[in-house]
Amino acid sequence: MCGIAGWVSFQGDLTGQTETISAMTASLEYRGPDAAGIWTSTRAALGHRRLAIIDLEGGRQPMAAAGDDAGDDAGDDAARPVMTYNGEVYNYRELRAELQALGHEFRTVSDSEVVLRAYLQWGARFAERLDGIFALAIWDPRVEELLLVRDRMGVKPLYYYQTPDGLLFGSEPKAILAHPQAEAVIDAEGLREIFTIVKTPGHAVFRGMHEVLPATVLRFSRSGSVEECYWRLEAREHTDDLTTTIATVRRLLEEIVEHQMVADVTVGTLLSGGLDSSAITALAARALARKGVEQPLRAFSVDFRGHEARFRSNVQWEDPDTPFAIEVAEHVGAEHIIVELENEQVLDPEVRTAVLRAQDLPVSTGDMEYSLLILCRALKEQMTVALSGEAADELFGGYTWFHDRDAVESDTFPWHSPFEKAGGIGALRAIGLWDRLGLGEYIKRRYAEALDDVPRLPGESGLEARMRELTYLNLTRWERFLLDRKDRISMAASLEVRVPFTDHRLVEYVYNTPWAMKNFDGREKSLLRAAMRGVLPDSVLDRKKNPYPSTQDEKYEAALRERLESILSEGGPVLGLVSESEIRVLLDAPAGSYGMGGPWSARAVIERLIEFNTWVTMYDVRVEL
Repeated sequence: MCGIAGWVSFQGDLTGQTETISAMTASLEYRGPDAAGIWTSTRAALGHRRLAIIDLEGGRQPMAAAGDDAGDDAGDDAARPVMTYNGEVYNYRELRAELQALGHEFRTVSDSEVVLRAYLQWGARFAERLDGIFALAIWDPRVEELLLVRDRMGVKPLYYYQTPDGLLFGSEPKAILAHPQAEAVIDAEGLREIFTIVKTPGHAVFRGMHEVLPATVLRFSRSGSVEECYWRLEAREHTDDLTTTIATVRRLLEEIVEHQMVADVTVGTLLSGGLDSSAITALAARALARKGVEQPLRAFSVDFRGHEARFRSNVQWEDPDTPFAIEVAEHVGAEHIIVELENEQVLDPEVRTAVLRAQDLPVSTGDMEYSLLILCRALKEQMTVALSGEAADELFGGYTWFHDRDAVESDTFPWHSPFEKAGGIGALRAIGLWDRLGLGEYIKRRYAEALDDVPRLPGESGLEARMRELTYLNLTRWERFLLDRKDRISMAASLEVRVPFTDHRLVEYVYNTPWAMKNFDGREKSLLRAAMRGVLPDSVLDRKKNPYPSTQDEKYEAALRERLESILSEGGPVLGLVSESEIRVLLDAPAGSYGMGGPWSARAVIERLIEFNTWVTMYDVRVEL
């Protein structure tokens, strides 16, 4: 994986703008610590930071097309299409063979060159042929057009910002904000995105900045920008019986995991002990065994010191993860590494600053982001690529809100319902933000927009129709929130995380599988459990879903409250958003007030206010209400 940045100007001359494009590129150094490169011409400047995974020596970028493939002006370097690319294309070997049959010659064995030559062969339609996770930019000087392309499910991030005479882009907002023409301004609309769990497609929070939509080619030229969607999730009739469906899910997952093990570096897994990560770990171990690899798969878990002794079951967590992770590792013959944390590590100012810098926004849902960064740093000491079970819950129906009648029937995003029932909104109401920002109306508007997008099967009604809606909402809103978090934080540790459950073939198949099959035994993720029967221990297959591990140590929230008190005494910028008296209402309430968990609990809101205060200062944000 890598970091990309760029600048197009139709009025100036960017040939000498190496300092600016270098600054934009340098802001993404942790995404690509292995190499850096810039390319400039009159109208465009491109930057690249590289994390070397395939063809460690030959895949350097930005990469220009070879002279004999670039058109009539092949002798002029500035007349050749040039690309800066972030991601992995898993079918690059198959595409390479197809392109060679069409007459293309290759100078490297990298997937990067395959992607660039695919563009030369098929034009803007080349994205349809790519199977992987990617975000890339191609500047074609022959027609003075920039193409920004993003993978189907939006695993890899890509942002852009239009200027009076052109456009800026980058893997993360920080790359764009490193340009003097970009301003870090947030208005009421941006604040609503920060304080709600909505994840509006294309919304980048900073005013004037946008996210390239998943499965989209954005074409930008002198005449403006045009978006072309090259893939979309469609509703199709499912004709397989249950036995065939279970077998198909198993086969697809085996093929996908094996495909995603391709790398010239060591590949490991993130293992929590839950069904999703355990399934990926087991299939990865089998893939290595089939290849005759003698070294065992490395599987990494995270836990808090003393967590098992302190553990108390609640609505989210039924039992500790670590014993199950150990069992899975032993079952599949993996080398298991547990990263054990102390509260002090998660509260470390360096860790918290690194997480905020990685996400560019104060969007923490608690201590999970910080422990994830520490875990990813530990992985990076031993490997560069890891597979994760992210996105299975959205696809197979794993969350509680898929099985809670109130959530299913609620007139809002399903994940909001359990948090509201637990009193979660109370914390935002207590500090006045819920009403002041009109968060209820904002959520209602975004929910209506999301429902309008749902691909539906003609004649489908009742529970099946509603569960199709819920699955789509999870895949296109909630999942993208989690995928963005995983990408940003893992890349902050220079670690590439691959997510097999986002493969579009699996997504298409399972999305169109009737809910009656996904829930055939009345439990969450029935279909995935059945597909993994015989691969994983029954104890793991039959346990209740747990979220990502989170500390239950009361000292953690006490430390957060002390930090917010310090901000009040120092007169931090958060007071421009929430008054001291409103914050005191939150601080004076006992732990556990205003909801027992979730992103709107007192602890989570305290965390968000602390982050907001740091963010405004760190990014020199101008708040305009």
